[in-house]
Amino acid sequence: MITTTNSATAALAAASSSTATSTKNAAGSEDRFLKLLVAQLSNQDPMNPMDNAQMTSQMAQISTVTGVQQVNQAIKDLTGQLGAMQLLQSSALVGRQVLVDGAKLPVSGGKASGAIDLVAAADSVKIEILSAGNKVLDTIDLGARAAGRQTFDWDAGTKMTSGTVSYRVTASQKGNAVTTTPLARATVEGISSDSGTMNLQLQGLGSLAYDKVRAIQ
Repeated sequence: MITTTNSATAALAAASSSTATSTKNAAGSEDRFLKLLVAQLSNQDPMNPMDNAQMTSQMAQISTVTGVQQVNQAIKDLTGQLGAMQLLQSSALVGRQVLVDGAKLPVSGGKASGAIDLVAAADSVKIEILSAGNKVLDTIDLGARAAGRQTFDWDAGTKMTSGTVSYRVTASQKGNAVTTTPLARATVEGISSDSGTMNLQLQGLGSLAYDKVRAIQ
């Protein structure tokens, strides 16, 4: 299992620390500006002093810059906190099964499961289970199926007890091919966040982006 709750807690703490640092930096910028303004006023030509409009303009500029910096930092902090919260919530997926895009099936205990999405009804749907060398290990005849998501299970029997196989689908309606989308069912072993991207560690399939999940079971 990889990064889950501990990393999310650390991310929340880092986001809070970043907010405090931002506030301190903004206050420091204002302090430096005021010191420069006082120095400017102290050393100005008494015969040609800075007028009120010029002073007001400078103060407005520092206020605008500080405001923009604070807004940008607030957005950055919020993004970090939302990412950490998402990581915490996603940790509940560990141990659950998900359907993801792909035609590879992890085999566990001699069994594997998958699904296909049919764009239209088909009067014939067949699934060929393939070995790593694309050798046909088995054929599953699903018969006629309606449009939509259709699930299937494969019992490897004595062929294999673990590992990964792939599959291909042949679906047709009155001799015309029906477009299909292959899906794999796998168990979530862990959650991680890399550069703001949420990833799932799937048994037999490795790491996959969170947004590739089509269903949680």
